[in-house]
Amino acid sequence: MIVKCIWEHNGNDTLLYAWAFPGAFTRGESRETALGKMPAEMNSYLKWCNKAAPDIIVPQIIQEHSSELNISDADTDVIFESEKHPLSEEEYFKLKAIALKSAKDFQKLYESIPDKNISCLPARRTFYGDVPRTAFEMYEHTKNVNDYYFGEIGVYTDNAGTIFECRKKGFDLLEDSENYLNNRVFNGSYNEQWSLRKVLRRFIWHDRIHAKAMYKMARKTFGENSVENVFGF
Repeated sequence: MIVKCIWEHNGNDTLLYAWAFPGAFTRGESRETALGKMPAEMNSYLKWCNKAAPDIIVPQIIQEHSSELNISDADTDVIFESEKHPLSEEEYFKLKAIALKSAKDFQKLYESIPDKNISCLPARRTFYGDVPRTAFEMYEHTKNVNDYYFGEIGVYTDNAGTIFECRKKGFDLLEDSENYLNNRVFNGSYNEQWSLRKVLRRFIWHDRIHAKAMYKMARKTFGENSVENVFGF
């Protein structure tokens, strides 16, 4: 299977996104490193989606984006060319279902961790401040992009409730607006381009980044079998 990928980079640092599998990604200190990780990421992603993985996975770059952001810390501003096109109702509800599944599974992973306020990870800072270390900090950080992502496409909501509840509320508000399937491209904060397609992909991607971090942290802190592998990492 050929997996079409979008390559975002700052110098050698790379973020690689699977075009047809929203949220699937790899990172690396070079393009080759990130490409080499993509088959394992796709196996994990397809397992999470309850789909069979092919025997051979070959990543192929179809779009490149050079960024001045801290790609090594997963800062990003790329919009896929495909994310500028209108959505059908069927496609929207399919992508929405994946974004809501991701939120539910993130909640499930979080709830499976023995102590939400203990972590063996050292303190570290990135472009957005201190890196979340505990399960509680990772959960709050991941949940609290809700109003930001929706706000970038003109949907004004909040972060109240669980990660699933606030995300679903945002989609409900979106669906009350006219012509949302037109997938208008917005020039948002920091001159970054956003669209509904991009928001759907970004939610799943952001969940996946921090779910991986939470899962790895929990195994290091509490033991290898101490947490449920909800995302199939």
